[in-house]
Amino acid sequence: MTIRTAIIGLGIMGRRMLEHMRLHKGYHPEFLWDPNQENCRLAVNTAPGSHIMDTAENAIKAADLVYLACPPAPRKAYALTAAATGKAVFLEKPLGIDVQESTGLVQQLSELDVPAAVNFTQAAGDALSDISAAVGSGQLGDIVGVDIVVTYANWPRDWQKTADWLRLREEGGMTREVISHFLFFSQRILGPLSLVWARPSFPADARLCETHMLARLEAANGCPVTVMASVGGMQPDRQELTVKGTQASRRVTDFYRDSISHGGSFLPIGTVPDDPRAASLKAQLDDLLLLIKRQPNRLATPAEALQVQILVECMLVGHH
Repeated sequence: MTIRTAIIGLGIMGRRMLEHMRLHKGYHPEFLWDPNQENCRLAVNTAPGSHIMDTAENAIKAADLVYLACPPAPRKAYALTAAATGKAVFLEKPLGIDVQESTGLVQQLSELDVPAAVNFTQAAGDALSDISAAVGSGQLGDIVGVDIVVTYANWPRDWQKTADWLRLREEGGMTREVISHFLFFSQRILGPLSLVWARPSFPADARLCETHMLARLEAANGCPVTVMASVGGMQPDRQELTVKGTQASRRVTDFYRDSISHGGSFLPIGTVPDDPRAASLKAQLDDLLLLIKRQPNRLATPAEALQVQILVECMLVGHH
């Protein structure tokens, strides 16, 4: 049985999900909506046969599953509209930008008892599953810390430029968009984190998002998570998470490429698919089917996404 799906928000993430849902036999992404006509045109080009609905509400009404790829601010209202009529909900991250609003959303989703998850793209991926197993079995020895390093020449990156909100302080920035993924990953490995301190740097224009982020977080046992992120300078993008153990360390580069060090250079582990992003999205969609059937799955729960959001928003305020 294919699941009739509505996609609300047809920017880069919405169109990407549309493309991958069409490739997956479990989904029929038929009902689409976005306030931007150009986004709608690009989506229909990607998916002839899908329908642009006249309102988001009508798209939600027609579907069994609603994927929300709109910017964070309107997401709560759409999620609750869907959940109130028993639809499954798959939210893009971040869960939101207002912690109080998001806390209410998580509570209401729980009370409505619909299948709901947040798209932290590494949740169902091989790297997180394999590293979790390696940590659990003691292969890495004692875990002594996690390092998160993110550097970009420009933010937003070229492929993100059309999503103008990503450059603005109100909803955008690399801490919400990228570092959140690695905080989620770290919490899956170490358990809940608390923020010890954070030092964001912002440009002179108060509307614009952060250009640097330094932070230290700790797990309940005191194990540190160190964040260093910066924008600027001619260089390739660097997105790296390293789980450091006394026997071995594991590093995930660009979300999906796993490698191991026993003290020397990091050496690749496993085979990297031709299109790692496609493999990752397929894994997420496979687990989304499990969620909808109310079976065990690896997707990020709304409660996990809220924990990450609280950390991110505290980091952006700056915490001494």
